Amino acid sequence: MTERDGQGRGEGRGGPVEGEPPADWTPPEVRMWWAFRAGRTCDLRPDGRRSALAGPLDPDTAAADEWGPERTVRAQAVAELLLNPPPSRPGRVAALKLAGVRISGRLMLSGGTITPYVQLDDCRFDEQLMLQECRAGSMRLVHCLIPRLDAARLQVTGDLHLPQCLVPGGIRLTDAQIGTDLLLNQLAVRRDRHSRAIAADGLSVGQDVDAELIDVIGELSLRSARIGGRLSLRGALLRNPYDRYALNAARVQVEHTLYLSAGWDALATGHTGDTPPPAGVRTRDFVCEGGLRLDDGRFGNAVVVSRARFAMEGEQQLSLRRIQTPELRFTPGQPPAGGMVSLSGARVGKLADTPDSWPEAGRLSLRGFQYDGLTPPEAFPLRARIEWLHAATPEFSAEPYERLAAALRAGGEDAEAREVQLARQRRRRESLPLAGRVWGWLQDVTVGYGYRPGRAAVWMAVLWAVGAVYFAVHRTPAPTDSGYVPHWNPALYALDLLLPVIDLGQDNAWREVGTGQWVASALILLGWMLATTAAAGASRLLRRGS
Repeated sequence: MTERDGQGRGEGRGGPVEGEPPADWTPPEVRMWWAFRAGRTCDLRPDGRRSALAGPLDPDTAAADEWGPERTVRAQAVAELLLNPPPSRPGRVAALKLAGVRISGRLMLSGGTITPYVQLDDCRFDEQLMLQECRAGSMRLVHCLIPRLDAARLQVTGDLHLPQCLVPGGIRLTDAQIGTDLLLNQLAVRRDRHSRAIAADGLSVGQDVDAELIDVIGELSLRSARIGGRLSLRGALLRNPYDRYALNAARVQVEHTLYLSAGWDALATGHTGDTPPPAGVRTRDFVCEGGLRLDDGRFGNAVVVSRARFAMEGEQQLSLRRIQTPELRFTPGQPPAGGMVSLSGARVGKLADTPDSWPEAGRLSLRGFQYDGLTPPEAFPLRARIEWLHAATPEFSAEPYERLAAALRAGGEDAEAREVQLARQRRRRESLPLAGRVWGWLQDVTVGYGYRPGRAAVWMAVLWAVGAVYFAVHRTPAPTDSGYVPHWNPALYALDLLLPVIDLGQDNAWREVGTGQWVASALILLGWMLATTAAAGASRLLRRGS
């Protein structure tokens, strides 16, 4: 008998305690009985050492010296304590606290109501743990080996903790309801026969889901899950070589932030929450080998993709279609490799990205992508930003250029917004027939499609000088029959031809013939074209452009 187990009926001042363990229970089960009634830990580990969970799940291994009979309790005995608990000792709160215990047989708690607090540390289950439609307060299983956990429609009013556990046969949390936090840090889980490692569609969590440094082989499915706080997958290693998605979180709702970024062992360092890792601590990047789907997701604060590696094959995608979030920080550190990256229909407040965040041309879709502002964490030259649009539009589409120009104007970058509009016109010109391309090229060279009105003034000055020289070296034209014959001034005459609407009294007073007539007509046409484009450019400046 040990103090930590609370074993023995005569313990305490009140004399023998009412209630006896069943007569057929083994000595380890009797120890568990008394520890349960006293709310103490039944620790069966040799010298308190943590057991290794990396060995194969095999009955012979389970019966080895490390997990022998002296450390084994039956699943039926555990179920009796949880579903039909004996009374607690006076002044104590009954709780099932086990450490270093092997649980033989299948623990069937489906549909039951568990009132005692449950905490299992460094324990080993021989068979799967059944918690379907079970109701409980808080359950904490730490560093445990569980062949499979089936907890569909589980209702936990408090926390559910599974950190550092090894689950070779997958976890099912479909439509489960967790009142406060779901903690999965450093969990290792493998796929079931349906290639799903964690099936948590419809999961509801009142506060945070921390799944940092998890190691998952198979699909992690969180479709239509609702999370009241953050969803942290910092340092997660997600791999699914068997199916399309490594992470399938379509229609997920996260009230705070989704983290797909680097992580570290916060518990070991004493740094928790959103604080950065202390100096010298090793970190692990977020890795997703397979498709990632967040389609139609809603995020209350931000989606953070930083120090992340995406490796996709074939038709696998990094799909953020129609997500809505006030901020998208997409700085993985290296472009996603292999598949497609899609932001089609997404709506983002602020977009923070870098030039090397995005994949090559043909592997990025921005159709219908809306963002209000750009906040790159490092220099993102306009030329690189325009190339980003080119990569996203193998076939010309005006909308991405309009969206970028609007975001630049919102940030006060009017000159850069006009450059984007000019790039849009040039890209559009490539899709026009020959005549349209020639006309577009002339507009580009002369006035920059109206987005460079200063160029129109330069051309106007050049044409004026050319016209003035031409008319100065040629003979004076004959006067018209109007009766008004002003003094011949080649410079004023050329200027009067170029300026529409304004009459300087020269062009209507002289009659050109031959080559001079063609030169005068050309100056009039060019003057009208330059003036109208200059006026259009000026109006864009006044109304901050379109």
